[in-house]
Amino acid sequence: MIALGTCATAGGIQALRNFANPEEYADVVYAHPEYLHYLKTATPIAEHILVDLELWGCPVNKAQVLEVIVALLNNRRPNLPAYSVCLECKRHNTVCVLVDKRIPCIGPATQAGCGAICPSMGRGCYGCFGPAREVNAESMSTMLLKMERYPGETTRLFRGISGYAPTFYNIAEEILSTNKETK
Repeated sequence: MIALGTCATAGGIQALRNFANPEEYADVVYAHPEYLHYLKTATPIAEHILVDLELWGCPVNKAQVLEVIVALLNNRRPNLPAYSVCLECKRHNTVCVLVDKRIPCIGPATQAGCGAICPSMGRGCYGCFGPAREVNAESMSTMLLKMERYPGETTRLFRGISGYAPTFYNIAEEILSTNKETK
């Protein structure tokens, strides 16, 4: 079983409901929310069945999908990136938006695969390819909290499209619990 895409690996956009009140969203968005039938939470497929491989991305990287298929056909492990989005920025000669423009970016904590699309457009990374394998979450969140442009920006970054991935989820929860303790 292969979980294909961020919706399958971490709940994706639908997992945003896990951090809010879905009924409130429905009331605001739909004229007749009483006709809606939906799950109260969105979860990764791995919480329900055994998953052999997770292929992150929103959207998935077609080269990675092909690599997985070829690897399976050749009875070998897929050769997927084991580094963060930062290396993709460097390979594309993209100036670091975090350092140069002080734009909050979770690229250092995010698995490569997108080609650094957001930073190449002058935006910080939103984490579409999920957490990188080895993330210094405490250091990353401390740095981002110091440069927030508005209160809660760091938490929102980590609670984005891959926000239900355990690494990103735990970072956001730690920030929230620390903020409650300091108030």
